[in-house]
Amino acid sequence: MTIIFSPQAEKFLRKADKKTARRILDAISGLPGKGDRKKLTSRRGYRMRVGDYRVIYDQDGNVLEIIKVGHRKDVYDN
Repeated sequence: MTIIFSPQAEKFLRKADKKTARRILDAISGLPGKGDRKKLTSRRGYRMRVGDYRVIYDQDGNVLEIIKVGHRKDVYDN
């Protein structure tokens, strides 16, 4: 599976502390099978919970696109 990160997701992971970034990357590596996931109704894709953080992603065949990563209070803002 190919994983593509958006510029926003890459920036968030670079700025996050190492422990948080590692937890999020470990959760992403378990996609699409593991984790607390839900299909989004207000936009395309899915969300996955990683503690207080959310990963917004979409899957098209063998390509997993990480659209946005952030704290739960901010991640759904456009």
